[in-house]
Order: sequence, then C-alpha cells, then structure tokens
Amino acid sequence: MVASPSVATALIQVRGAGPTGSLLALALAQQGQTVLLEDPLTAQELQSRSRAYAITHSSRRLLQRLDLWESLDQSLVPFTRLDLRDSGSGGRVLFRQQDLRKQNRHHQAIGWILDHRPLMRVLLDRLQQSPQVTLGLGKDPEPLDRSSAALIVAADGPSSPTRQSLGIDVFQHPYRQGCLTAKVVLRGVEPEGAYELFRPEGPLAVLPMTDGTHQVVWSAPMQHCLDRANLADGAFLDTLATVLPEGMEPDLLLDRPAAFPQTWMLARNLHHGLAVLVGEAGHRCHPVGGQGLNLCWRDVETLTDLVATQGISPRTAARYSRRRWPDLLMVGLATDALVRLFSNRQPLLVAIRQLLLPCLALSAPLRRLCLSAMTDGPLRVGRRLPD
Repeated sequence: MVASPSVATALIQVRGAGPTGSLLALALAQQGQTVLLEDPLTAQELQSRSRAYAITHSSRRLLQRLDLWESLDQSLVPFTRLDLRDSGSGGRVLFRQQDLRKQNRHHQAIGWILDHRPLMRVLLDRLQQSPQVTLGLGKDPEPLDRSSAALIVAADGPSSPTRQSLGIDVFQHPYRQGCLTAKVVLRGVEPEGAYELFRPEGPLAVLPMTDGTHQVVWSAPMQHCLDRANLADGAFLDTLATVLPEGMEPDLLLDRPAAFPQTWMLARNLHHGLAVLVGEAGHRCHPVGGQGLNLCWRDVETLTDLVATQGISPRTAARYSRRRWPDLLMVGLATDALVRLFSNRQPLLVAIRQLLLPCLALSAPLRRLCLSAMTDGPLRVGRRLPD
C-alpha cells in the first residue's frame, strides 16, 4: 500500500467504517479525493457482524459504477419472486420479474440478499489497496475538529457521537415493536423466493441466502423479541415454526438471534457547515421492505455526485441535505404506514386490506408502481432510470 497521507492533509474525514461509511470512502477515493476513514472497531470486528441485507436495483447500479458488483457476484443471492401475505385478511400478492421496470428486468432478479461479512471483506480489501485512503481502525476517533478536514462525514450509526457533537437534533418515533434477526436453515421454501409476512404482532421477512440458509427478520413487541432471543435453539425453532407459512419448516439455527428496538428517526438537518450526516447517523426507518441499507447507499450516491460536480463547500453540503430529505421522508412515511395498516386487528383496517391486496394482485400497473418505488426509490418512479 502506498504511504498514507497524514491526518492533517486529509481532505475528507469519514467517521464510521460500516457498510455505508466504507462505501462512501471508496467512492470518494475513486474520484481522487484524499480520505481518512476512522472507526473504533478493528477490521476483524467490522467484518464479524452476523446479518444480511436486501440489495435493490438502486444499490446494484451504485455497486456497478464503483466496480464492486463482479467482486461480490458469488455472495449475492438473487430472488425472482417476492411473496407478500397478510395473515389478518388472508390476502396475498406475488411480485415477479415481469413486474419490474423494463430497464431492470434483464438483470434476472427483483433483488439480492448479501451477507455482511463478504461485503465488508471486499470493501476493506479495496480500501487497503487505495493510495487515497488512510484507515484509522481500532481506535477512538479524535474529538471533532472541523479545521482538520475540508469535509467531515458522520457515518457512525444511529447514536452518532459526531451528530451529537455538531448539535443536530433528530425527530424520533420509537415503535412498540422490536426486531429479531437470525439465520436458519428452512425446508419447504420456493427456490429464489423471498417472503414478507404481515402478522398482527408485526411483519416477518424470510430472505434467501446460500445453501438453504435464510435470514429471518421478525418484528414483534420488544419483550417478545428479547424472550425469543434467549430461548434454547430447539425452543426457538419450535416457536418460529408456529408463525411460518404452512409447509415451511425450520431445521437448524445457525447463529444466536439478535434483538434490537425499532425507531423511525430523521435528523432535522443533514448538514452543519462543512459536516454532513450519511446513513443511519441521519436516519432510520422500520425494516419492513428491506429499505434501510439502500436508503443509506442513496446518500452515498448523492453526496459523491455532488462532490464530483460541485466540489467541497458549505453550498454542496446544504444541497446534499435538501436532495436527500424527500427520499428519506417518503420512505419513512411509507414504511410507517405499512406497519400501522398491517400490524393490527382493527376491523376497518382489515376491511381496507381485504380490498387493497386483491386489487394489487390483479393489477400489473399497480404492482409495477409499487416495485419501482421499492427497488429504484420513490423519487425515480415515472422518471428515466440511469444507464
């Protein structure tokens, strides 16, 4: 690796080296920017997280632009069907490849599931090879000093110390639901099928991974999530079996389930002078629909495009904030509405679902509209997609 520049000469300081911070640092480095990437976790610790992400076409385009798609190809698990079911109303909608916009159909998938570990391995390998990047991993970042960098990027997670140091307030709505994630081996699952199961206690997603493994994202009251996470393996699988669709059976638990609270959070501003918030430092939404990481990576796309075309200035930071807010607000409102509509037994809302889901199942234009908003982002609906 070429000798790294010193902290004093770093033009852009990225604080937080998770998937979003690392991708941003790499994207800026490919533009020729000098980047300092800091995180209190070591490279090994950054790769050790056990979870998986749903990758949409907006993220696919970004990874292709950054020449990362082929490097991740063996780790990307495509799904060609998205099976949406509502236990309260009995409704069901099946999304297929033909429901995608024309420009996305030839990629042979509605979306992809990507494990955290190979993703971080590829990102960190590329960062270590880049002469434009200084890695400061495994030690606490220095106190915030705005004179040491031309641009400071907070990518240090939902509790972001950087955001707090900048004095940026956030809007927060804690959900009564928590979220439990686990990797399990399942039988009776359609090949290349992903499932979003709406239940009164909260949505349950089943996402395909390699060799019959599936990522389960199980929303429920937080205490239920904690209790289930502490069950013995056999008891956990028995409990999971009671909520899966008929014919789907769990065989093996591959990791310890992790439970965490769910919050809709949005920073009141995504910039302060020459500092910006990226990823979960600036926003979080309910995991229904798998929008979280894709929202974060659209932050990366917007910021790098602005830096490339307009340079680094307070005006660039302000424009980034204005451009990202509509997407973040629309996705946050949409996921919140889905949870409120489907996670209850109120007769009026059940009746609405009984009317809505059959209409969606029968209408190809409605399915295409919904899938476009999910896979390309709501701001791309009805607009020409990038090549």
